[in-house]
Amino acid sequence: MRQVQLGWRGPQVSEVCFGSLAISPLQGRVTAEQGSDVFEYAVGRGVNWVDTAEIYDNYAQLRPVLRRHPEVRVVSKSYAVSGEEMRQSIEKARRGLGRETLDFFLLHEQESALTLRGHRGAWEELLKAKADGRVSRIGISTHAVAGVRAGALQPGLDVIHAIINLQGLGIIDGCREDMLAAISFAHDLKIGIYAMKVFGGGHLGASPREALAYVRGIPGVQAMALGMSSRAEVEYNLRFLDGEEIDRDLALKVRHEERKLYIADWCQGCGRCVGACPQGALSLSESGQARVNAGACVLCGYCGRVCPHFCLKIV
Repeated sequence: MRQVQLGWRGPQVSEVCFGSLAISPLQGRVTAEQGSDVFEYAVGRGVNWVDTAEIYDNYAQLRPVLRRHPEVRVVSKSYAVSGEEMRQSIEKARRGLGRETLDFFLLHEQESALTLRGHRGAWEELLKAKADGRVSRIGISTHAVAGVRAGALQPGLDVIHAIINLQGLGIIDGCREDMLAAISFAHDLKIGIYAMKVFGGGHLGASPREALAYVRGIPGVQAMALGMSSRAEVEYNLRFLDGEEIDRDLALKVRHEERKLYIADWCQGCGRCVGACPQGALSLSESGQARVNAGACVLCGYCGRVCPHFCLKIV
């Protein structure tokens, strides 16, 4: 697995970061045990860092693998607004992951300079945590062009986890070219950048070679987080990036693992999922039930966490 440097004076990490949303309870694609097995397999194949978040609720799932592999670095994220909320999020991650020092901690889903100002207290706590050794590096995750540009100018920021893919799917305030320009801007400021939604939430699953090659070729993007919920997906992605041969059976198996957001017929139409969707992919139908615009949905699963009746899941 190729090693890269994540930003100016950043650590050496594998080109692929294990995106643990795909094995978390938030998406529910696999059992906790199956997910841990896939993570362990990826580590054995050379992946040496993992991306998680407080919202994924999977610290306990990751901890046994991290205990066996203390060299694996961890990224976590929080929606905290105040300093106290961020302090609690950091402590929850340290306890849950069994780490005295967290390698990376990010503000989750920042959209613009205005959003960052609203999280000023949380950011100041991140700066304190970085200074006193609770966290090594800090940053943001974002689906927005404005988020990348604002994050690059944020004092003390080391890394940005930005959405970018072959078709520009999931970018909430512009097109692919706008995001590429923002990434170039951040790169010029020596910010570490690793990509999310490389497969567009599954929409680019029919052309995985093209999707991987595109993101790999973007100047300024050093690495990518790949959500993988099976050994086959791990094997396909790593073989391709390592320039190894991919047999037909493996290619067909990965290519045909299509997914969608399922909305159960007992939906009560409360609308909480609509407000929770960062892509604006959900709405209420004339009958009052939730409906999804499949073309806009990136299968993040964030809607499911707010549904009081457990109507939404990735299948």
